[in-house]
Amino acid sequence: QVQLVESGGGLVEAGGSLRLSCAASGSIFRINAMGWYHQAPGKQRELVAAIAGGRSTTYADPVKGRFTISRDNAKNTVYLQMNSLKPEDTGVYYCNARITALQRDGVDTNDYWGQGTQVTVSS
Repeated sequence: QVQLVESGGGLVEAGGSLRLSCAASGSIFRINAMGWYHQAPGKQRELVAAIAGGRSTTYADPVKGRFTISRDNAKNTVYLQMNSLKPEDTGVYYCNARITALQRDGVDTNDYWGQGTQVTVSS
């Protein structure tokens, strides 16, 4: 069973920094891409940053220049370094990974989600 476990959330003042981590485990054949999503209270979950196997990255406009996504393939882990945090960054951050898993008859590719980690940025 593939699982994603997140850590690193917390309370921080505006202008501060946090580093989120997400580790994948299970019968993993290949991690094709990993990313972070932000869900503000009462709003839709939205992509913040993503990184592909070739290390190409994508960022949402509001976090460009402030957040950095990276991955450690040996550890099956993705990180989100968040600097210059703003109150609007507040919300739950979910790790997502598109993973090809081993199956009895071959392989199967699905998106998996972490449990979410709360980030609160005070003014």
